[in-house]
Amino acid sequence: MKQSVLTRYRALAYTTGVLLILLTIGVIAKYILKVDGAEGFTRVVAIAHGWLYVVYLVLAFDLGSKARWKFGKLAWVLLAGTIPTAAFFVERKVTREIQPLITAAASDADPVKA
Repeated sequence: MKQSVLTRYRALAYTTGVLLILLTIGVIAKYILKVDGAEGFTRVVAIAHGWLYVVYLVLAFDLGSKARWKFGKLAWVLLAGTIPTAAFFVERKVTREIQPLITAAASDADPVKA
């Protein structure tokens, strides 16, 4: 597995997580606090999060298939983009798990120096 697979996943995990927090704040401002202008902000953030979440799903599925995760783990990683702040914790755990696999694959690919 290449480092780029993990890097793409991490970038989208952070982006999705930040947008979901902003969306949550926007929904609270719109419906609970009745803030003027929150409707437009919430709409823009919701659209951005929705589209980027689809990209996150593709990249997380790609990472999970290359790491040969079981369905339950893959489902949890895929759903992390829908729970505020979960994407950050899941991303950290996934990175700690995948990084040794990338390091091992890189050392196996290096030619033995005589």
